[in-house]
Amino acid sequence: MLAALALMLCTSCELPATPVIGVDAGTVDVELVLAVDVSSSMDAGEFALQRAGYVKALRHPDFINAVLSGSKGRIAVTYFEWAGTVQQESVIPWQVIDSRDSAEAFAAKLAIMPIEGSGGTSISNAVAFGARLLQHNDFSGEKKVIDISGDGPNNTGAPVEIARNNAVAKGIVINGLPILVRPTGSLEDIDRYYAECVTGGPGSFVLPIRLATEFITAIRRKLILEVSGVTDAPEMLNIQATEPVNCLVGERYRLVYPEQ
Repeated sequence: MLAALALMLCTSCELPATPVIGVDAGTVDVELVLAVDVSSSMDAGEFALQRAGYVKALRHPDFINAVLSGSKGRIAVTYFEWAGTVQQESVIPWQVIDSRDSAEAFAAKLAIMPIEGSGGTSISNAVAFGARLLQHNDFSGEKKVIDISGDGPNNTGAPVEIARNNAVAKGIVINGLPILVRPTGSLEDIDRYYAECVTGGPGSFVLPIRLATEFITAIRRKLILEVSGVTDAPEMLNIQATEPVNCLVGERYRLVYPEQ
C-alpha cells in the first residue's frame, strides 16, 4: 500500500522517483536551516527581493526535482530571520519537503509572514541558533546545512569564527549568500568575509549576489546546489582560494561608529 501511495504521489511530481522501502520517516537527505538577514543595513527593497527569492525558489520545479533526485527523495527545512538577535516570531518550524505540494505548503507559510527588520548584525547568534535547531530535531539527515545570507560583517554577539568553528565541529556545513548590492561602511568585500569567517565544513561554499536582479536566481541556484550536493559549480566562490580578512572588522567598525 505504501508503494502504491508513493507511486500515486509521484505522478504529480516534476521528476519520477523510486519509492524507498523500509526507511524511517525521519530519515532525510539534508537537514537545511535557512537563516536570513533582516538587519538594519538592509533596506525595504532588499527585504522584499530576498523574501521573494526564497518563496520562488521553494516553488521552482528545479528545486523540487533536486529534492526528489536524492537517495531518500526528501529533505527537512526550517527558516528564521535574524539581526542583532534571532527574530523568534519569524521561525517556521521544521517541515519535510518531499513533493511539489509540501514545497508549496512551506513557501505559502513564508509568503504571508510579515517582514520586520532592525538592529545590528549578529551572524554568530544566527549560526549558533541554527546549530541548535539542527542538533535538536526529530530528523536524521545525511547532511546538516546552515544556509545563511547577509550584507554585512558580524558586529554584535560572540565573534563569528567561534560560532562557525563550534558548528563545524558538530558536523554542520555552513554556506553563505553574501549580498553585495550596496557596500556597507565597514567592509566592501563581504563575499571574502563570508568565505574566510562565516562558511565552513566539507564542501561549503559562497555564492554572492552582486545585483538586485540576481536575488531570485541566486537563491534558487544556492538551494539547488545544497540539496543536490554539488560542490564545484562555476558560480561558487572557492573558500580555499580567498585572501585572509579581519574577522573582527564589523566589531571594530561599530566601536568607532556605534550608531551604525
